[in-house]
Amino acid sequence: MSKPVTFLLSKVKGDRYIWLVVFVLSVVSLLAVYSSTETLAYKSAGGNTEYYLIKHFIIMVFGILLMYLSHLIPYKYYSRIAQILLWLSVPALIYTMTIAPEVNDASRWITLPVINLTFQTSDLARFALIMYTARVLSKKQEKIESFKEAFIPVILPIAIICALILPENLSTASVLFFSCIVLMFVGRVKFKYIMLTVGAGIVLLGIIIGLSYLLPDIGRLGTWNSRVESFINGGTEDDSFQTDQAKIAIAKGMVFGVGPGNSTQKDFLPYPYADFIYATIIEEYGMIGGIFIIFLYLVFLYRCIKIVAKAPSSFGALLAVGLGLVLTIQAFVNMGVAVHLLPTTGLTLPLVSMGGTSLWFTSLSIGIILSVSREIEMKEEEEINQAEGMEELAENVMEEDEIVLEDIAVDAISTTNKKTKA
Repeated sequence: MSKPVTFLLSKVKGDRYIWLVVFVLSVVSLLAVYSSTETLAYKSAGGNTEYYLIKHFIIMVFGILLMYLSHLIPYKYYSRIAQILLWLSVPALIYTMTIAPEVNDASRWITLPVINLTFQTSDLARFALIMYTARVLSKKQEKIESFKEAFIPVILPIAIICALILPENLSTASVLFFSCIVLMFVGRVKFKYIMLTVGAGIVLLGIIIGLSYLLPDIGRLGTWNSRVESFINGGTEDDSFQTDQAKIAIAKGMVFGVGPGNSTQKDFLPYPYADFIYATIIEEYGMIGGIFIIFLYLVFLYRCIKIVAKAPSSFGALLAVGLGLVLTIQAFVNMGVAVHLLPTTGLTLPLVSMGGTSLWFTSLSIGIILSVSREIEMKEEEEINQAEGMEELAENVMEEDEIVLEDIAVDAISTTNKKTKA
């Protein structure tokens, strides 16, 4: 193994398979983003076809730096950080919903003053809620079967955050809600309480669908109705344009794809570098490439579950599975949309789609998961060192005992010889 690789491995801790998945998805992301933005960059950046690639590379490097730094922090500190971030998320979501300007017919983004950085507050809220839910579940384990003392403190922040995200971003709210439900199940919340929550969610979804038909001009109800109808019935020509172009891209890819950079549908697909980047990957790398991406996310989820089995505390276990689950579900929803198994959403493909703050929050989430696995490694190394120390101590004791026995034997022989001579 080369010295640079050895040096790099010595600096990163935590699950090596997760680091490998991050590295491979990052390479895939750079290739896919460069291919899908080539024409866009040529038109908008004065012929500089590498403009978006360089921009994405800088964002990605900063994201990996965040991942590295966050994995060095002991995961127990994220319990308090989660509480602070949740308090910040509520006013941020309210501000976004009421005051922030609309972008692409939705109020999801706010711009931070001074640094002029735009980000989706739902990304912050999702990140904070998963950590906070893990915190509350871990603290309520002794009273987990109590409705008042455990279930209410867990479900209340979930309901508030999802309700604030829902009006402008139904897909994110749905993924977050489902992830929290699974996290509650892992956290041993009573099954009847979970089913009560699921039932309330289904009723709310039914109300939303009904309102989308009765009041299509209010908020984004018309958009949701249009997307669902397009998914079920084919919809209008404009509604089905995105999915039609994605289907064409997938059909062109067949088994082995048309080759890197040879995609033609990237010039017709809306957001081929974000929402529909998976369709571009399949067109260029075929069904083999698409299955390989699915395999990587499954490996990531599996390694998160492995961390749960070895986590030194319930908070670490819930933190790892919660953050890993929400990222994996988001990935499969994005891929499901691209292959027309789900209605169109605005969810990106984690670590692959071109993005800014969404990529950074993903990096932070993975960094925290790695922090938990790092603690497991440190604990295992400590146990090995202790075992080796005990073994060495035992060997030293045995050596000392042998020396003492030899001295006793020599003394005994010497005494016997003296008596014999006498």
